[in-house]
Amino acid sequence: MKDIPADGDSKVMAKTIIDLARNFKLEVLAEGVETEDQLEFLKESDCKLFQGYLFGRPMPIDEIEL
Repeated sequence: MKDIPADGDSKVMAKTIIDLARNFKLEVLAEGVETEDQLEFLKESDCKLFQGYLFGRPMPIDEIEL
């Protein structure tokens, strides 16, 4: 994800993967989202699930709230 949205080829690849999954009625989870720009691009590309440092850092399991 680090090259999105700056790199055009990376944007095309990500959008293609999202579109392909949607055509097969699959959910897409974007991993490695670190910046607001990446999140905005993914939302605009119809991706609805995200994870990465933008949302939280890894932590011990006993600190996770369920």
